[in-house]
Amino acid sequence: MNSPTGVKIGEVSRRTGLTVRTLRYYEEIGLLAPADRQAGGHRVYDRADLERLYRIGLLRQLGTPLAEIGRALDGPEDDLPAAVDRHLATVDARLAAMGRLRERVSAVSRSLHAGRDVGRAQVLDLLEDLSAMDHGLTQRITLLVYDDIEAVHDHLVAVFGFGPGDLTRNQDGVVVHGELHIGDGIVWLHPEQPMFALASPRSLGASTHGMAVLVDDVDRHYHQSLAAGADVITEPKDQPYGYREYDARDIEGGLWSFMARLPADTATQGQTSG
Repeated sequence: MNSPTGVKIGEVSRRTGLTVRTLRYYEEIGLLAPADRQAGGHRVYDRADLERLYRIGLLRQLGTPLAEIGRALDGPEDDLPAAVDRHLATVDARLAAMGRLRERVSAVSRSLHAGRDVGRAQVLDLLEDLSAMDHGLTQRITLLVYDDIEAVHDHLVAVFGFGPGDLTRNQDGVVVHGELHIGDGIVWLHPEQPMFALASPRSLGASTHGMAVLVDDVDRHYHQSLAAGADVITEPKDQPYGYREYDARDIEGGLWSFMARLPADTATQGQTSG
C-alpha cells in the first residue's frame, strides 16, 4: 500500500527495477532523499522525488557518472520538461539512425538479389550508419565471474566503496546475477558456468581478471579500504607509466587496481629517473 502523501520505497523499487539497496545508496550519497518517512523509518517518495529519480535514470542511461549527476540535477536549467525533452531527442536520434540504416541495408539487399554489384560508396554508407548506431545504442558492461555473487557484491560495496546494484535470485533464493556501479561504468557479477568455461578466481586458484579503477585520491582510498578490511597486495606507489596505484584482492581472489593519473611533471621525472 502507498502512503496518501507519496509512494513507499518498495513500490518505487518494483516499478523502476532498482533495488531498495540502490535507492538507499542514492540517499546515502545525497543524490535522492525521500520526502518523508513513516513510522518505523519506511521511506516515502513524493512527486518531486519521482521526477528527480527519472532524471537520474536518464542521466545514467546517457553514461553520466554518478559523481556528476548531482551537480547536473541541481543546475539552474534542469527540470522535468528539460529532462523529458532530452530523453525525447535521444529516442528520436536513435530512431532516425535506425531508419537510415534500414533504408541503406534494404537498398544493398535489393541490389544483391537483383545480381547488381555493390560499390564501395554503398559499403561506406553502411559503415557510417553502423558506426552511428554503435555510438547511440550500445554500452560496454564488464562481466566478472564469481562463486558467491551476493557475498562478493556486499564485500566490494563495503570495502572498496562501489555503488550497490540489483541482485537477482532464482526460485531457491540464491543470487544468480548481480550489478555494481563503479564511477561511470557498470559491472555484472556472473555465476560460474562450466559449459562456457566460466570459473571464479577462487575455483581456479588464480586471478581471472584485473580491474583498474580510477579514483580521485589513491592514498585516501587506500586507507579507507584498508580500514574496511581490504586484502592489499601493494601499497600506493608512483608508476613509470604515469599513475599512482595500489592493488588489492577481493574475497574470491579477483585483482583490483586503484589509480590516479600523476601530474605531467611528476610522471616525466619518474620516467627520467628510471
